[in-house]
Amino acid sequence: MATPLLLHACCGPCSLEPLRLLKEDGFAPTICWTNPNIQPVAEHDLRLRTLQTWAQDVAHVPVVVAGDDRAAWERGVAPAAFDRERRCRACYALRLAEACRVAKDLGFGHISTTLAVSPYQLFDVCCELLVSLARANGLEPVVRDYRPYYPQATRESRELGMYRQNYCGCRFSAAEATIERHEARDARKRAKREKARQRHANG
Repeated sequence: MATPLLLHACCGPCSLEPLRLLKEDGFAPTICWTNPNIQPVAEHDLRLRTLQTWAQDVAHVPVVVAGDDRAAWERGVAPAAFDRERRCRACYALRLAEACRVAKDLGFGHISTTLAVSPYQLFDVCCELLVSLARANGLEPVVRDYRPYYPQATRESRELGMYRQNYCGCRFSAAEATIERHEARDARKRAKREKARQRHANG
């Protein structure tokens, strides 16, 4: 018999591979949504709808919508601003603590998170917090390194036509992602100009 597990999900696309792999490992996941970091609210709601639609129509797994305490996020996370490690640590802690509370209240014995999928997340920090918060709540943390499956999840989510975001969630990550995209674009332009200069020099 499969072991019930509460899977904290950051979004739909990042849930694909964890759900599949956890099922293969003998778990029966229920998805938990608690992501007060996602801004603006319209983006938050779009990601939640994407997750719910996939979970209902494709994955056939239940979704528990837990608390999204935006005021707590502003108090406890936003002051870190662009100090990424400090900000993400506080953000993970807030979301995973709520997921652990829900798991305990609903009688789950195991908990995991899809935050361990994206190579853009702070994997070690996330896993450390999952373990400490789970054990503090009498839960068994299920830690997996899903990052090798990120390309597969990306491909599959595109094939399913799922909405895919281009930043983690908060306004600070959105600004950082924009800067990184601009820097990458400028680097491509410089490389293109250099290649053209070399062709011209070589006659």
